[in-house]
Amino acid sequence: MAKKIAMMPMGEILRRMEAALYREKPPRLTALRGLQMEEQGDPFKILIGTILSARSRDENTTKVVNKLFAAYRTPAELASADLDDIKKLIHSIGFYNVKAARIKQVAQAIVEKFGGGVPSDIDKLLELPGVGRKTANCVLVYAFDKPAIPVDIHVHRISNRLGLVETKTPEKTEEELSRMVDRRLWTKVNDTFVMYGQNICLPVKPNCRVCDLKNMCRYYADTTATSFSSTKERPSARQRLS
Repeated sequence: MAKKIAMMPMGEILRRMEAALYREKPPRLTALRGLQMEEQGDPFKILIGTILSARSRDENTTKVVNKLFAAYRTPAELASADLDDIKKLIHSIGFYNVKAARIKQVAQAIVEKFGGGVPSDIDKLLELPGVGRKTANCVLVYAFDKPAIPVDIHVHRISNRLGLVETKTPEKTEEELSRMVDRRLWTKVNDTFVMYGQNICLPVKPNCRVCDLKNMCRYYADTTATSFSSTKERPSARQRLS
């Protein structure tokens, strides 16, 4: 493991990520930020969109959510929908059988426990079937504009690569980031890290060449050191022939 590298303030990290994204990719919205803008932060649509977005590309999530909500606009309508009809509408998304059952259960719980309205309290959101901290925090941020740090695979991976945290689980990453990051920046973390993780800091073969954070990145330091060591140990052509 590389030596510990000095930490940069989160505000500067976010600024550098955004600058690199603007240089490398035409700016676009994540699926959840897009839903927030299109639907004026409709909590139910954002909740269902978050559930459907797991292991799905943003473009596909947006398309499927819009298709689903063209048929069922309210929790009551989705709660009473035929499960097979829901599956047909969302079949192009990954794990559609599981997700169809889950969103129907969530809609039923919202109708039966919360009078048809999505709760804006994390403890109540966590009472919904299959809703974990990431989904609950996404609803807080994108539906209610409340400070929270939703930690998905991108936020977890990048936070560890940059040495902001040393954690094994997204839940622990959320705990650590919540303690160290200025609360005023919480709502920006997920959006920016997700875009960065999808386009630059990829899970495999990240595009370190364009990253303005590589000087504080333990992943880059480790891979560079490994590459240098391999090159140093590789015999020259003259040595191989002697």
